[in-house]
Amino acid sequence: MTIAESCIIVACFLPIVCAGIAKWKGFGRPRREGGFDNHNPRQWLAGLEGWQARANAAQQNSFEALPLFIAGVLVAGRAGGAQAAVDMLAALFIAARAGYIGAYLADRANLRTLLWLAGVACSVALFFVR
Repeated sequence: MTIAESCIIVACFLPIVCAGIAKWKGFGRPRREGGFDNHNPRQWLAGLEGWQARANAAQQNSFEALPLFIAGVLVAGRAGGAQAAVDMLAALFIAARAGYIGAYLADRANLRTLLWLAGVACSVALFFVR
């Protein structure tokens, strides 16, 4: 397995990590006391505020970023792109996305936008690696 292929797996787990962060304070508490509601999770998540709401938004955006990234890695591999370049772009994507999540949680909107752009740029660049 290449580094880029490993990065696909990591990228697929990023939204799950964000979901766990969003739900963290609700675990172990009864529903009637505001704990996580597994019967109605989307409604419960929609009622979150602050860093928990931002973690949920980061989860959603992380899912949205996956298709372009996965397609980029697969196209680069199919086209026979230089593996070192593909691996580097995939690793940079993961770094950008991890930073994006951190910036989202910390409510650093401008930094978050820059890191989002960096992630998209890496995904698009993968389509042109030869």
